[in-house]
Amino acid sequence: MKIASFNINGIKARAGAVLDWLGDADPDVVALQEIKSQDADFPAALFEDAGYNVATHGQKAYNGVALLSKLPLEDVSRGLPGDESDEQARWIEATVVGSTAVRVCGLYLPNGNPAPGPKYDYKLAWMQRMEARARALLAEEMPAVMLGDYNVIPQDEDAARPQDWVKDALALPQTRDAFRRVLNLGFTDAFRACVQGPGHYTFWDFQRGAWQRNDGIRIDHMLLTPQCADLLQEVGIDKDVRGLERPSDHVPIWMKIDA
Repeated sequence: MKIASFNINGIKARAGAVLDWLGDADPDVVALQEIKSQDADFPAALFEDAGYNVATHGQKAYNGVALLSKLPLEDVSRGLPGDESDEQARWIEATVVGSTAVRVCGLYLPNGNPAPGPKYDYKLAWMQRMEARARALLAEEMPAVMLGDYNVIPQDEDAARPQDWVKDALALPQTRDAFRRVLNLGFTDAFRACVQGPGHYTFWDFQRGAWQRNDGIRIDHMLLTPQCADLLQEVGIDKDVRGLERPSDHVPIWMKIDA
């Protein structure tokens, strides 16, 4: 089973590009972030015609997440436990059954800037709720993945110029500590389980020629429960997508698992 994540930065502008990428990459399951669309306005028929089942958790103009799957999406849930009063659409999960059932959790973690401030407080509180859900996923003892745009630079090697991010919410010590707490529960960073060293990025800013200078950061991640990590076969970053016409500032990440 090939599972991918892609922050598309607006479905209205990039539906065609997403369809082209789906045709080339042929993932079985995709978590999308920043669809920037209410559920009723999401062009589900385009993806259904391409062979995907669609589940969305949308929000007008901002945020929004979705799951696309060639296999049925079962037991779909929207929002983290504790998000009942949160109007921001940032979490969706469902069970996908191939040769093995896998719980797929798509997320768009808050950016948190400027920090300190209320936006950063919201980010850290959201990460606490995510940690609670991570603990629950571990207790269920089934293969599960939490994947998406984490807005977290885990280590200095995950940025081309780490010194530029020292005071940014994506790399502050509290952010990294919150991310590490989830890993320390027993989750595996799928990419780092297969690929080591610097120079691997998933995001290049639209400003200052970041793409042309390869001034990127790795902020899109796939965290696996032990049962899912045991199935891991391969990972990749579809870097070339960033060089296409009218791209997102993110590129897809993906993994193949024996499921």
